[in-house]
Amino acid sequence: MVIIADSGSTKCDWIICDQSKKEPIRVITKGLNPAILTKKQFEKVISGCEILMSHKEHITDIKFFGAGCGTKKNQKKVNTILESYFENAIAYTNEDTMAAVLATTSTPAVVCILGTGSNCCYFDGKHIHLKTPALGYSLMDEGSGNFLGRALLQAYFYEHMPKDLRSLFEQEYNLKEKEIIKGLYKSKTPNKYLASFAPFLFKRESHEFCQDLIYKSMKIFIENHVLKYRDTLKHVPIHFVGSIAYYAQDYIKRALKERGIRSGKFIKSPIDNIIEQQFEVY
Repeated sequence: MVIIADSGSTKCDWIICDQSKKEPIRVITKGLNPAILTKKQFEKVISGCEILMSHKEHITDIKFFGAGCGTKKNQKKVNTILESYFENAIAYTNEDTMAAVLATTSTPAVVCILGTGSNCCYFDGKHIHLKTPALGYSLMDEGSGNFLGRALLQAYFYEHMPKDLRSLFEQEYNLKEKEIIKGLYKSKTPNKYLASFAPFLFKRESHEFCQDLIYKSMKIFIENHVLKYRDTLKHVPIHFVGSIAYYAQDYIKRALKERGIRSGKFIKSPIDNIIEQQFEVY
């Protein structure tokens, strides 16, 4: 049996492939980012999943793609944890951008991720190339869920948010200052905390304020990341992966069109495409 996993900081999608079954087994756990979680925390998430546990002895191959897996050190860390738990398996770990690439293309393209975090890369057909470093939610991650969540909180506390939206925002979230500070500075995953506010924008998307905030955020992502590949985009397509990209695709298409760039695929969850398009598991 083979496992393919695609993990962000918020959630991890797992697919277990069994030759004897027509449909793969799917399961979702909490996100497994080795740059954030300790070895013990990582192991706890895996061991806490009954489905993974019930198949652990039969797993022989694991392909794990995740946020925080861009360095050799973290790749080794994840491989060690996975091979220790799935004792009969050999693990291969790579960054989440590779999962996005495998889900969208096998030929050269610019590929973007917009989920809890954000990233943008060029795939030359074999290797990934980055023109900007991935420095995380505190410095970058433009257009991501945590970027949108931060913008919403700022608009609320600076009183830039319209009164009707303020009322709805207050009804939906605990906005006491103590709770906000706790979520930002005492949480082990402040990026996930910030991203938890982003769904509000898409639930209230008919409101002009929400439309404007989403569009401006996508423009910032394009200006700071996508336009780094402007010359390359004259010859190759651009694809987007992730929940924010999927729900904000109309805004992204509009911002790209204004810059003479045509958008390609929009995929909410890359793991849905990886097996079918890229892996000859058996």
